Amino acid sequence: MKIPRRQFLHLAGGGAALPTLSRFARAQTYPTRPVRIIVGQTAGGGQDIFARLVGQWLSARLGQQFIIDNRPGASGDIGAAAALRAPADGYTLLLVANSNAINATLRKTSNFNFIRDIAPVASIAHAPLVMEVPPTFPARTVPEFLVYAKANPGKLNMASSGIGTSDHVVGELFKMITGVSLVHVPYLGAPAAVTGLMSGQVQVMFNNLPNSMEYIKAGRLTPHRDAFGGAAGCSDRGRVRARL
Repeated sequence: MKIPRRQFLHLAGGGAALPTLSRFARAQTYPTRPVRIIVGQTAGGGQDIFARLVGQWLSARLGQQFIIDNRPGASGDIGAAAALRAPADGYTLLLVANSNAINATLRKTSNFNFIRDIAPVASIAHAPLVMEVPPTFPARTVPEFLVYAKANPGKLNMASSGIGTSDHVVGELFKMITGVSLVHVPYLGAPAAVTGLMSGQVQVMFNNLPNSMEYIKAGRLTPHRDAFGGAAGCSDRGRVRARL
């Protein structure tokens, strides 16, 4: 992964919300101890992969460990809450995904304000969401899938990595656009959802590509292109934010 040097020099000084002179001195020494990157998803998912690649990159260049701390649950809100409880010293970072922004609109009872309480540091990656089915599924294209789904309303299960995640919301958008009836089955994280998809427990998923690329290459999952009429559909942008 090629990451712009300028962005991560900014990341290195991102924890310093202090007067100018103090901020300059801090940038010369940061970090002086290990830094924690909180990921609000399970290990092995796309966000976890991104975080570990970035952590390795930063550790090699800044001379300190960047430790990945997986805090799955509530579509990323558990991880965000853990970041907010950490000291505001720049040594706790939060990997932010679309689900965090989705939560800000869906969950009105959260005990924190995501937009107000979390400060952006750097944009690090983006990945497409791909419509996938098991290789044994009879429909091999999106038009064939629509014909099959409309002939079997309510009989097809749609996996997601959790309620309110980007793959869940995109699946709901697909249902609205096409008028098909799919039963949503939320899992605790993308790896479990992909396992359910490959085993045939569920029949379709709008998955973050890094979660399933190797399974697609191995023929264990079948991707469907142009699920949104030839448009790119959507992407899942990962952002690193710091507790300031």
